[in-house]
Amino acid sequence: MGWIGETIDSIKSIQIRQLLTQAISLGMIVTSALIIWKALMCVTGSESPVVVVLSGSMEPGFKRGDILFLHMSKDPIRAGEIVVFNVDGRDIPIVHRVIKVHERENTGEVDVLTKGDNNYGDDRLLYAQGQQWLHRHHIMGRAVGFLPYVGWVTIIMTEKPIIKYILIGALGLLVITSKD
Repeated sequence: MGWIGETIDSIKSIQIRQLLTQAISLGMIVTSALIIWKALMCVTGSESPVVVVLSGSMEPGFKRGDILFLHMSKDPIRAGEIVVFNVDGRDIPIVHRVIKVHERENTGEVDVLTKGDNNYGDDRLLYAQGQQWLHRHHIMGRAVGFLPYVGWVTIIMTEKPIIKYILIGALGLLVITSKD
């Protein structure tokens, strides 16, 4: 029972003060991560400054598991740019290229049509019922950079939740049993 027995003995020997110190440290780590995320949102102007590519629709440019960094500015969206957008009625954002830009004469607002590089047709079938164009409020940001393959961690933990629970349990056990 060697390692397991030592771990159980270590947990039993934890004092209340040490447990509170570790809980506060964990809380500070979580709070710091949230502050960094909110700061990134403010700097990039995007509601989600980092997204993971979840499908192969943008290959060969972006592969499944790549992480994209987004920025949203007031500059007009141009054909050829890669944007991340939300569609009404869907929870998961989509990463595709702008293929057409339509400026409305009466308001000057710009509507866009998108398509995945690896898809045969445009995205009108992905849009909400009866929607022909994306409006500015649908677009979360423009892709300004990427890290290949790093997003696989997120994909694996989403597709196989047991791995996520094992990882969280192991990290929790590590925090509880650390002597610092």
